[in-house]
Amino acid sequence: MCPSSVSSSGAGAKPSPDSPWPVREVNQKVKEWIERLGHLWVEGQVTQVNAKPSWRLSYLTLRDPQEEASVQVTCSTSLLANMATPIKDGDRVVVYGKPAFYAGRGSFSLWVSDIRHVGVGELLARIEQLRSQLFAEGLCDPRRKKPLPFLPRRVGLITGRGSAAERDVLAVASARWPAVDFAVINTAVQGANAVPEIVAALQTLSRTEGVDVIIIARGGGSVEDLLPFSQEALARAVVDCPVPVISAIGHEPDHPVLDDVADVRAATPTDAAKKAVPDVQVELDGIAGMRDRAAQALRGWVRREQQSLEALRSRPVLADPCASIEARREEVLRVTEQMRRQVRHTVASASAEVSSLRARVSALGPSATLARGYAVVQAQPKDGQAPFVVTSFEQAPPATQLRIRVADGSLVAVTMASKPAD
Repeated sequence: MCPSSVSSSGAGAKPSPDSPWPVREVNQKVKEWIERLGHLWVEGQVTQVNAKPSWRLSYLTLRDPQEEASVQVTCSTSLLANMATPIKDGDRVVVYGKPAFYAGRGSFSLWVSDIRHVGVGELLARIEQLRSQLFAEGLCDPRRKKPLPFLPRRVGLITGRGSAAERDVLAVASARWPAVDFAVINTAVQGANAVPEIVAALQTLSRTEGVDVIIIARGGGSVEDLLPFSQEALARAVVDCPVPVISAIGHEPDHPVLDDVADVRAATPTDAAKKAVPDVQVELDGIAGMRDRAAQALRGWVRREQQSLEALRSRPVLADPCASIEARREEVLRVTEQMRRQVRHTVASASAEVSSLRARVSALGPSATLARGYAVVQAQPKDGQAPFVVTSFEQAPPATQLRIRVADGSLVAVTMASKPAD
């Protein structure tokens, strides 16, 4: 069967193993189907420009800034030459064209008749829209952000090759902490390849042993230059990174979306180095200051304790422990002497009183009377009763035994007779 017969027989029939379509038939049908799409507007980022003044046609590659997708663009060289701002890699553009399929090579491209740069105002509006979306999802919440380590074992750095940002970060960090260790990955920091390369470097550093913090640094630039750092893919990659990320993009006025989702925002790459590692001299000065304050506090405490001990030692009870005992001893001796004097005085007074009473008793008692010649007569009853003093003659009838007591002794007599007084 000749090719012509196959083509004629299979043109209207469904292909099968017995009657397949030739390549030209397939390409032609694809071409017809694609060309029915008509003209349309497409937005993307220019990643490659192949153009020469001597060429009739120029070729571009248009990339989706959010996904790994691209399309070939074909346009007249005069269209590029007549643009007010020349097209370069990394530009965000909107093109107007018609999908086309070249059947001879089986390739697809977009035939473009108009190319327009995306305005800065529109870019800023899209950035703000993305920023609002990320805030609404809570990805910019400060409570979600991870704290930076005080002294990282290794610092990951993502920046452009040979850039001023890289030199600033390394120089400042080394000056602050000479022993700092860096793991540097150089990537594109603008243009179509910036986002995928930075995301890949971020994933690599997050898996690298010892990397405790990652710095994404780039110097200043226009809104278009800094556009990769406001892309959603990079923002979400930073949110998902398990290692704290410092955003150091541009200068203080620059504010890409990366600054909002990063764990720490640095005003400049130099500021990022200062935030990532401590200043060894400041820390040493701080340690020295704390040691001085601790020593002063210790000396002050010792001095106060010494003063307290001196005060305690100066108290009488410690200066002369026996003084209080001696004072009490003297007091006891004094009280004892007072007691003795009081007892002697009491005894003397009592003795004097006893002597006085004795003298009075002696003066008034029977002994004194007996001494003056008087006698005491006692009768001795015969019936065994106790003797008694005779005060009446009737108590001593004749033959009564009498005991007569005189001053120096006693006499025994018997009553011869008894009679009353005259």
